[in-house]
Amino acid sequence: MAAQILVDGKGLLADIVYHQLAETHSLNRQSILEEVSEELEFVLVLHDAWNPSYYPKVEKRMQALGVPWLRGGVSFGEGIIGPLVRPDTTGCTCCADIRRIIAGPDREEMWRFQKSRAEGKSNVQDAWISHSGLFQMATLITNEVRRVLQGESSNLEEKMYITSLRTLSTSSHFFLPDPTCPICSSLPNDTAELAQINLQSSPKINGGYRSRSTEELKTVLAKGFLDSRTGLMNGKMQDLRLPFADVLVNMPLFGGNEGVAGRTNSYEISELTAILEGLERYCGIKPRGKRTVVHESYNQLQEIALNPTSIGVHEKDQYEKPDFPFKKFHPETPMNWVWGYSFLQERPILVPELLAYYSVSCGEGFVYETSNGCALGGSLEEAIFHGIMEVVERDSFLLTWYARLPLPRLDLRSANDKELQLMVDRIRDVADHDLYFYNSTMEHGIPSVWAVAKNRRSKGVNLICAAGANPDPIRAVKSTIFELAGMMFRDDEKIESNRLTYERMLQDPFAVRNMEDHGMLYGLREAEERLNFILKDHGPLRTFAEEFKEPPSHNDLKDDLEEVLQRFRDLNLDVIVVDQSAPITKRNGLFCVKVIIPGMLPMTFGHHLTRVKGLERVLTVPTQLGYAKEPLTYEELNPYPHPFP
Repeated sequence: MAAQILVDGKGLLADIVYHQLAETHSLNRQSILEEVSEELEFVLVLHDAWNPSYYPKVEKRMQALGVPWLRGGVSFGEGIIGPLVRPDTTGCTCCADIRRIIAGPDREEMWRFQKSRAEGKSNVQDAWISHSGLFQMATLITNEVRRVLQGESSNLEEKMYITSLRTLSTSSHFFLPDPTCPICSSLPNDTAELAQINLQSSPKINGGYRSRSTEELKTVLAKGFLDSRTGLMNGKMQDLRLPFADVLVNMPLFGGNEGVAGRTNSYEISELTAILEGLERYCGIKPRGKRTVVHESYNQLQEIALNPTSIGVHEKDQYEKPDFPFKKFHPETPMNWVWGYSFLQERPILVPELLAYYSVSCGEGFVYETSNGCALGGSLEEAIFHGIMEVVERDSFLLTWYARLPLPRLDLRSANDKELQLMVDRIRDVADHDLYFYNSTMEHGIPSVWAVAKNRRSKGVNLICAAGANPDPIRAVKSTIFELAGMMFRDDEKIESNRLTYERMLQDPFAVRNMEDHGMLYGLREAEERLNFILKDHGPLRTFAEEFKEPPSHNDLKDDLEEVLQRFRDLNLDVIVVDQSAPITKRNGLFCVKVIIPGMLPMTFGHHLTRVKGLERVLTVPTQLGYAKEPLTYEELNPYPHPFP
């Protein structure tokens, strides 16, 4: 018996498809919202225009019927076919439209247009509609219907065809289901049980601190996440000016474009690294793996919740300013909370959502939070390990800055690492910069480095600062060099053309308002004296052997992680992990986390948003390390904006 197909739609596209299928299939032409046959096996929704108000109604109807369906329509000179939507699966037409609109250049205008159509405003026939264009679309649709009904794999599951009605060229575009889609999302509620973490074996590869090979990831990353029309990331660019392979990938957001970069010795690997960075950013912006369900005051939850003041707050006088974007924490004020896992207490713990996801407060929270501690990994253990390393890296940088620690300078040649030496030589000979590295390891003993790249030319950005942390100090140095190299030449023209702006920041610290300002301020040669505490000669260069112990030789990343966690337990410092993983990362075996270590200094940008109050480590660690005879006071801390760019 021939499969029963319903064709919903009026117009030339529906007419052509109907006639192409009528000879071989049993067809019925009516609205899917009306009463339909129980033998119905497939539905086509076809229009000569675009009907965003209709597709959500069809989605809900098809979910109830449990029948697969496919749509086709015309939008601004393009024929849109797909996706094929099957019952009880994610990846619906709403997801597809969200991805296509966000990846497009006019996303805000298109979103308003989509909304106006959804509100029932008139549909205007597209000026580019032609019989030839619609016939080509109809042929693609007919072929797809026959494939599906014959039990073959579909070309349109999580994909769309886009046909230019001007040139008749057709391209296929993969899209990822939106985990927060109002139609097909099935995210679980956030619970303490889901936050429980039991560390598992995570064998290391190639002697490094990763558990997935680049070759393995290469097969899924570019194909699954980078697409010019529907991708989570929609464009890439190689920066050929820089001394190493630098690839910038664009991640479109409703509020604008955000660039994420990868920097290695290979453009191919740099592209993959940038995509991974983009996935980390995507997961860290807001909850996409679980639904937040706890909204309560700290006083009601304090037995099972993190004390929000333990993570550092802004200065009192800043909170009192009428234009300050954050409000002083009050334990009676309700807020959203998410579940994390405390390794010190060995139990799930509630964390303010605005600390776990760095864009959720939108200025309505009590502190400014960045991506500090966010990390992506090929296993949960790998993600946690690298999240800790980022917290350590930034804490050591800020503690060095605020306490003005005269760190020992490292002799990079003493590492006896050929690749490292070639990197240093390349920075000097190709980029015309000198590198200065210092041992910024703090009381926990995890190797950390503070780095400065100094421009040897008379013009351009003078100093660039960066930091790194890794149980293997040589790896920490190499990753930091890549970071420094990625910032070279980028702002040379800008600092010359906007010199007066940055000179004002030299006089007024609170004129430093965003991330870029920090780096540009210390691009001025007049600002170099503020780094004399670290740049001036403190004695002979120190070798790696003198400053660092041999890194652990574990074959399993779980062992490295447990050793690091024990160091923090010994200091009574908690490591709290919030699993930020989203369905789109988990499907590819990737995990994303946010690591919070109360007491360690969080990176902030904008001098008015500095967070050191309540974090006494910045006062006591210099004494523990022998840099000071007695604990510092807050008044003694460095009053200038930090130079982390």
